[in-house]
Amino acid sequence: MIIKHTLLALTVFISATATAETAPIIKGTNYLSPYCGCCKEWVTHMKDNGFELENVYQENLTPTKIKLGVLPQYASCHTAQIEGYTFEGHIPAADIKRFLAKKPTRMKGLAVGGMPMGSPGMEYGDQKDSYSVVAFDDKGRTMVWARHN
Repeated sequence: MIIKHTLLALTVFISATATAETAPIIKGTNYLSPYCGCCKEWVTHMKDNGFELENVYQENLTPTKIKLGVLPQYASCHTAQIEGYTFEGHIPAADIKRFLAKKPTRMKGLAVGGMPMGSPGMEYGDQKDSYSVVAFDDKGRTMVWARHN
């Protein structure tokens, strides 16, 4: 009887673990200032949502932003490169995941210009700004990818 219950429990355990799928970790590189606290908060948000980012601290991010094609009007405090795409600023992880799932061939990446209150890494009480996440291409054309209120 004990063996029967043990086998049943083992079968249930194996079935449960076999069907539980673990999402793969999405790896990338994040360029940021060593002095920026909100950038570190954004990295935590990304980690909590299945990303693993290697942080590269730089005193001057401008050359990296230019190299990766970030449009000046959308510059923010950190720039990430994930799966060959560029992600500028406090973009929600869900927007990045949706972008990566679609793998748009004409777009270079996503950006949130500035540092809108309430965006990931910029949470401060109940203060929330409305902001847009824009997709951009290598010719400087943009389109709204997502809106957040």
